[in-house]
Amino acid sequence: MTAVVEPEIRQIEMGYLPGSPGYRRVLVALFAAGMATFVLLYDTQALLPEFVDAFGISPAQSTLVMSVTTAALALALLVFGPLSEAVGRTRLIHFSLISSAVIALACAFAPSWDALLALRLLGGIALAGLPAVATAYLREELHPSTHARAAGLYIGGTALGGMAGRLVTAPIAEAAGWRWALVAAAGVALICAVIVALTLPASRNFVARPARPRNILAMARGALSDRALLALYVIGACSVGALVAVFNALGFRLTSSPFHLGVGVVSLVYLVYPLGTISSTVSGRLADRLGRRAIMPVGSALALAGVGLTLSGWLPVVVAGVAVLTVGFFVTHGLASGWVAARAHASGASTSQAASFYLFAYYVGSSVFGSLGAHAWTSADWPGVVALTAALVTVAGVLSLALRRIPVLGASTIHESELKPLLHSRID
Repeated sequence: MTAVVEPEIRQIEMGYLPGSPGYRRVLVALFAAGMATFVLLYDTQALLPEFVDAFGISPAQSTLVMSVTTAALALALLVFGPLSEAVGRTRLIHFSLISSAVIALACAFAPSWDALLALRLLGGIALAGLPAVATAYLREELHPSTHARAAGLYIGGTALGGMAGRLVTAPIAEAAGWRWALVAAAGVALICAVIVALTLPASRNFVARPARPRNILAMARGALSDRALLALYVIGACSVGALVAVFNALGFRLTSSPFHLGVGVVSLVYLVYPLGTISSTVSGRLADRLGRRAIMPVGSALALAGVGLTLSGWLPVVVAGVAVLTVGFFVTHGLASGWVAARAHASGASTSQAASFYLFAYYVGSSVFGSLGAHAWTSADWPGVVALTAALVTVAGVLSLALRRIPVLGASTIHESELKPLLHSRID
């Protein structure tokens, strides 16, 4: 069996191989960048009860400090994704990290609730530059055989960032107030931005495309015409919506009867997040060997089991349930985000545009379903939160199983000897 290997495949095979200095620099930089993004995205989540007391607002209103950021980020992704095709990936990554860290620092000095919301909205726009291009950058600069594991490690960095954003802010807020907590989060993000500036290699395989409306519309059509991509967008929205709904309501549940925990103690629950780093990395390695189609439904099954465990009135079981939910979410998200870039490339669509649509759905899901989680808590207590999140996880699981029946793209153009390392990373 012989066939001509297409030029874009030869170009991608020039990507950094595991063990090379460039490969290590890419992973370190994207890990730090993912961490910074999620520190700033979720640094206010553990502070929701603090905002209720400080500004005299309701629990549902307090979640706006999260929702405006994720909603603004989602909309900005639709701009930054196509823009990166013209201006380049690394330029947007650096701009995003520096500007969002500066805005995060300004949030600590917000004079009112409305001012804080306005700054969080600006921060969401600034943050969009990194997630809009991260998976496209990894796909362009790394060898195809490493794509799933590299995407998993990047998602692992976001998991640690989500944990750090909560763990850093909650105890500092309890000791010195929420303003100093946000200063600390901004400091962590600035350190990560410096690491990225020192380590991120310049793009080698990026090819600029003019940012003309016709080109942007053509890229959008390609990213919206494939059934697998559409399913992946919905999976991302439902999976993150379930996770954020639980974490938004969790602080209120654990600070009230029968637990009566302090904000600082509640923040220790976020120590489950390193399990997300491990699960996303391990599932990425398994997907490189067995395929994403085989592994991703396991993530939804785990998440559903975790949601069920949180119904317990015994704190250790609740924490165990949150841990299992977190593991399941990061299995799903780590594989889905990398699969979007692989599927888009194989179908001829723009990888950055497809990644932008995935993340648009992801952050809309975070914003909408996260707020619904707070409303579910207010109206039906924890069973209402569980009902909402179980429904979302079930939808994601059904779609993950449906993806197994959608045909693989592009296998006919590749020589048999080249098929194994590319099967699960490029051709999906």
